[in-house]
Amino acid sequence: MPLLLKGSCRCGEVQFEVASHTPVPYQLCYCTICRKQQGGGGFAINLGAVNDTLRITGKASLGVYRAVIEDSERPRCEVSSGERNFCRTCGSALWLYDPTWPELVHPFASAIDSELPPAPEQTHIMLKYKASWVDPDIRDGDKAFDLYPEESIADWHRRTGMWVD
Repeated sequence: MPLLLKGSCRCGEVQFEVASHTPVPYQLCYCTICRKQQGGGGFAINLGAVNDTLRITGKASLGVYRAVIEDSERPRCEVSSGERNFCRTCGSALWLYDPTWPELVHPFASAIDSELPPAPEQTHIMLKYKASWVDPDIRDGDKAFDLYPEESIADWHRRTGMWVD
């Protein structure tokens, strides 16, 4: 049975729960969108979950942000298909939904109130876009990528034995 993740915003206006086969906070994203929207140590951590299981209390307080992307990977400015959900009252980033993958939702680990399993290794992504002041703590066994790895969140969980049936 997938792990039930319970999360909320800082002020408590929005609460949610969602089932996850991939609950380990292992992938640190240093892109400007994640970093600036979520703050933290210069990175953000996204989890994977089953979109059909997402239950929300406080929907009226939700806002959606769709980032405008302009970087060296795109020849012209475009609006992301990713819908970054946040609390309009306190600004807490909650989850990302992208209609490109309608079966998935990606809660931000920072919004999860449930205990999460520790990661046996970490994957650092989008290092090309890290802030100059960020010094990633890349340990032995960690993986690091200028952009994205080929290994999906699901594949990482299966390879490391962290997949939750």
